[in-house]
Amino acid sequence: MQFDRRAFLATLGTAAAINAMSSEALADALEDHMIENLDPETASNELKVRLGTGLLFGGPLPDGKAEGELKKLEPMPEKPTLVDFFKYRFTPATVKHVLQSATDALKKGEKEELILACLVHDVVLNLIKVDHGWWGAQMMEPYVSEKVSWGIRYHQALRFFPDPTVGYEYPEAYNQIFGKDYVPPPYVKQAYEYARNHKSYMDARMITVHDLYAFDPTMKVSIDPFIDIIGRHFKQPKEGLGYDNSPVAHMWRTFIFPDHPL
Repeated sequence: MQFDRRAFLATLGTAAAINAMSSEALADALEDHMIENLDPETASNELKVRLGTGLLFGGPLPDGKAEGELKKLEPMPEKPTLVDFFKYRFTPATVKHVLQSATDALKKGEKEELILACLVHDVVLNLIKVDHGWWGAQMMEPYVSEKVSWGIRYHQALRFFPDPTVGYEYPEAYNQIFGKDYVPPPYVKQAYEYARNHKSYMDARMITVHDLYAFDPTMKVSIDPFIDIIGRHFKQPKEGLGYDNSPVAHMWRTFIFPDHPL
């Protein structure tokens, strides 16, 4: 996906603010910028929240409302499912991105667990952007296989390191933004080295492969081809997500009730 380097840097603030950001934070901001540009109605708006804030809590609005005026959310079903969160809570740009990623995996004949991982790998960006791989894995862990959650956790680190054996090259967009001498922070490199030697390495690596080609604003996508895959591989709690007393139920409730002050 092509992008306007100046427009991206303008969203980050002053030169001093940009220089104060870590390379990891800059990379997350770039991916977020590219996801937001999948929705042409929001691409020209300026983000006025901290960069680590989840998309549900601020930023450009798809209906063109004035800055600071949040879109009224539809009430969630009494026992919400994963699909309900796609319909009522995850932002359109994020949904388009992960659906493109999962569609690419589906078309290329990947196993269903990997397709599910691609489908949910970035939805946590609606809640929080900082260390989204770790947050995303934790949010999904009670409901998916270890392969899926492990892959989500480590895709964040692996995206900075090429693997020609599966056709994953270092993103050219990163070179444009950070320069060719960019080195990820130590904890990201440590996570990569751990993942690279792990038996489940490829579960995370293939998410990055399908993630790299999931920024086409013209592509038409739908959740419908993935309904059965979700049914077979996502452990939907009978009480509904957010009400099952799991260690991460509060994360899903935050999506359900983002306007609650306490």
